[in-house]
Amino acid sequence: MAFRRITPSKGKSKRSKIKSMLIANRGEIALRIIRAGWELGIRCVIASSETDIDSLPSRVADSVLNLGPGSAAETYLDIEKIIKAAKKSKVEAIHPGYGFLSENAKFAKRCEEEGIIFIGPYSDAMEKLGDKVWGRKKAKELKIPTIPGSKGVVTDVNTAIKISRKIGFPVLIKAAAGGGGRGMRVVEKLQDLKDAFESAQSEAKLAFGDGSCFIERYLAKPRHIEIQAMRDSHGRFIHLYERECSIQRRHQKLLEEAPSLAVSTLMRKRMIDASKALTKAAKYHGVCTVEFLVDGKNFYFIEVNTRVQVEHPVTEKITGIDIIRAGIRIAGKERIPFAQRQVRRNGHAIECRINAEDPRFGFAPTPGKVEELILPAGPGIRVDTHLCPGYTVPSIYDSLIAKVISYGRTRKEAITRMERALREMVVRGFTTTAPFHRRLLAHKSFRNGKVWTRFVEYQGSKLTEPSEEENKQAILAAAILLADEENHPDVDNNQAIEEDWNSNNNEEFEENWN
Repeated sequence: MAFRRITPSKGKSKRSKIKSMLIANRGEIALRIIRAGWELGIRCVIASSETDIDSLPSRVADSVLNLGPGSAAETYLDIEKIIKAAKKSKVEAIHPGYGFLSENAKFAKRCEEEGIIFIGPYSDAMEKLGDKVWGRKKAKELKIPTIPGSKGVVTDVNTAIKISRKIGFPVLIKAAAGGGGRGMRVVEKLQDLKDAFESAQSEAKLAFGDGSCFIERYLAKPRHIEIQAMRDSHGRFIHLYERECSIQRRHQKLLEEAPSLAVSTLMRKRMIDASKALTKAAKYHGVCTVEFLVDGKNFYFIEVNTRVQVEHPVTEKITGIDIIRAGIRIAGKERIPFAQRQVRRNGHAIECRINAEDPRFGFAPTPGKVEELILPAGPGIRVDTHLCPGYTVPSIYDSLIAKVISYGRTRKEAITRMERALREMVVRGFTTTAPFHRRLLAHKSFRNGKVWTRFVEYQGSKLTEPSEEENKQAILAAAILLADEENHPDVDNNQAIEEDWNSNNNEEFEENWN
């Protein structure tokens, strides 16, 4: 089936020093990068697996290089295949997005060797900060609080048992070479340690090519807070405040918001100072996220993500700064053209990660074909997605299909708008997590901000199972559908309508990038 290629507008735009780039990724983040690239006047080439060759990012990119068939290991994780694609397309830079090779120091090094700009940090900084053991050691040197745990990488079960007994159960086993919840296991008692350790090692090896793990004490009810930051190659550090990422399942985030209700002015300052010190110590440049666990009035450094985060849109909404564009410009050795005092925080933003998963069965993946699609819009709503009617969500990649972002003057307004947006959203053909998010938003504890990293697990079926009212509505909807077979009218939702309360005036920042 042939598709018409969409080309960028030839109107005036702020130009980047980078004129061409390869996007070594897929899905909504690939589309997000293409859009940012076009606005900067950049030619955007996408490296696509055969499975994704007819996906929306591949349809709209200036050109496509087919990586061939196969799993992620045979396509998006194949360093030499990506390098070859970049050289063939004659691009100046590669943007890795998130996941896949985005935190692979060997890949960043290969780009440097080939004279290709890697849109991210230099390989040595990535290697340091991407190694959780190095990060913990450096944090201790800088007197930044860390959770008690192993001093270095743990490679065998006997050592793991000895360390776990010393720090006390429960413990958390974590992959040293990556993030996103891969290679992580919570162990409540000694007899479960051996199987959990071997399982974590195996998953880490598969996900990151490195099975190294370390062990730390597991906090009972922590909150997950992260600082969004950027540092240019000229030494300027800018923070964009914090995000709350405590709503998770299997250590993978489901909902994020900014700012956090749990962070005081003093704690925020201390976290920001820690982030500044760590990135300076690693000689970092680019955008990054410094992650912490908060337990009451205490916080502990856990890791630095040396890439753009899935949840970056909530920070963009409250600050008015385009983080993707900033990362591209910093990679081109441009200076951050504004001071910290110019970064103002306004309102509240929430992001719901909509996955092709069924919460009733442990969030099991539910790949399938998009039979009907209606995306929400209206005041304060943004949708980042690569879905389109007829698209088939593959079973071999991550199940994220859309990010719905709401913005309001207050947290209450942001919640109300998100509830309305999820009510509007229609994705037929497979099960999604949208109903789960509606239940979560309505939950009293969430509305009061009383959440922690295992909140979803603790609530169990209250969040994952449909209520009696939902079942009634589903039966009624099925009856109406049978009685009325008329098609829904076409809806054009390519651009979300955005209401800019108390705007930061993003033009102030964009005009400085000259």
